[in-house]
Amino acid sequence: MALAGRVLLALYFIAPGIMKITGFSATTEYMAAHGVPLIPVLLVITIAVQIGSGLSLLIGYRTQLMAFLLGGLTLVISVFMHDFWNLEEGMQRAHETQNFIKNLAIMAGLFCIAGTSAGAARS
Repeated sequence: MALAGRVLLALYFIAPGIMKITGFSATTEYMAAHGVPLIPVLLVITIAVQIGSGLSLLIGYRTQLMAFLLGGLTLVISVFMHDFWNLEEGMQRAHETQNFIKNLAIMAGLFCIAGTSAGAARS
């Protein structure tokens, strides 16, 4: 079960990392609309962390560190990109609230992996 969880969490980051590469322009526009600074640098870092850490999580290499790193990245993305508290009532606010809460659950899974012993994380 731990392996299945790690694989699913890894895919959750690898796929969007690849989509950010193929949709680089659209992603920069989306980030700009949310007031994110240093977009080219932060986007490249995000892609590298999502794909690199996701692959590492997938193969079971340094799972605790990678899960912690991805959890931190997810927190930052949630605050900047799913800032439902800045939106007026309506469907967009409901959608971003759902995304934010979903990301809290993703972080919970990642921090569970980060908190396990190295042997337990690899089994």
